[in-house]
Amino acid sequence: MTTRWNTVALALFVVLCAVAASAQQTPGEPPSTVRMRVGPLFINPTINLNNAGRDTNVFNESKNPQEDFTVTISPGTDLWLRFGPTWIQGNIKEDLVWFQKFASERSANNAYAVKWVVPLNRLVVTPAWTYVNTRERPGFEIDARVEHTEMSYAATAEFRLFTKTFIGAEGRRLRTAFVDGATFQNTNLHDELNRTSTFGGLNIRHQLTPLTSLNLNGSIIQDRFQFDALRNSDSVAVAGSLKLDPSALIKGTATIGYRDFKPLSPDVPSYKGSTMAVDLTYTLLGMSRFVFLATRDVQYSYDINQPYYLQTAVGGTVSQQIFGPVDVVVRGRLGRLEYRDRAGAVVAAPDRLDRVESYGGGVGYHLGRDMRIGVNIDHNRRDSAVELRRFQGWLYGVAVTYATGAGS
Repeated sequence: MTTRWNTVALALFVVLCAVAASAQQTPGEPPSTVRMRVGPLFINPTINLNNAGRDTNVFNESKNPQEDFTVTISPGTDLWLRFGPTWIQGNIKEDLVWFQKFASERSANNAYAVKWVVPLNRLVVTPAWTYVNTRERPGFEIDARVEHTEMSYAATAEFRLFTKTFIGAEGRRLRTAFVDGATFQNTNLHDELNRTSTFGGLNIRHQLTPLTSLNLNGSIIQDRFQFDALRNSDSVAVAGSLKLDPSALIKGTATIGYRDFKPLSPDVPSYKGSTMAVDLTYTLLGMSRFVFLATRDVQYSYDINQPYYLQTAVGGTVSQQIFGPVDVVVRGRLGRLEYRDRAGAVVAAPDRLDRVESYGGGVGYHLGRDMRIGVNIDHNRRDSAVELRRFQGWLYGVAVTYATGAGS
């Protein structure tokens, strides 16, 4: 199946190469704030020095936490390349993670993304490919830094029906794979969580203003697990979203939806209820910045006896310039993991509810427009009815951020 999908994706790219489009201004071009250009290539490099400091609970342990000095360096680049009347967008990101004592936790993570925006008069076709290879923790639940990959092929097509109204379709296939031998809490993650997710959807978009669009979409999702068919599921989802352009006063996306999640095994309960995904940023007078984040959706658990949970999280960041180049940042996040039990399974805490929280802040100094040096401190905590799932710890140190222009 994977080989067949690769062939289809390659054929789509070849066909699109041969298609002629109009010479008018096309979607997909870089924002005006990108300041590096080499011929037809636009480049926006970034580099962050994160967490150059102490982690007081490296393994998120409930007892006898281990402390270490850690450094994370994250270079990245956004790319835009004009290819005839089309635009090819790319993103490259690396995370170099180093621990002083615990060499087992060191890693070099990488992520790549390519998207081709092809305008065909009233129709815009966009094939895309993403690949992630990482040892970062996969979410709130799994505390082990285990290697896993995610590879996605996708394609969207959007047709301008009226002046401000568009209809579209999207297809995506995502393969999630943990390396053989990856374990957590005596569970083989390779056998439990390796899966292929197939997504198909229809979308209606109305451009309310030049900077604001309203989207309505419906989708069908199939999750098929490689080694554990008991986890297989089908979903139907509908959602409405408001998308605000990066140049708007308030920018980002707010999505509210409904999901009918149906496991194929009669022993696993279903979920019918709300979902959300919110990422909004508001800047006031160039001196105050507010970020609001919220998520709610089904996530798969490593534990076959509680095979999934409903994750709800809200958080935000407030940044305030206090004088000259000095600013202060305050941030926080609260989350809930509501587990669902498999029928007949013996579990330590039926219908378990775990709570996660983090809060912190920092002080930063800006060196010109693109560089910031900051000192940060953050506290992370998880509370659970299962003692081994509880932990708390502090992370404090120095961070340096460099970014040119704006991202894609």
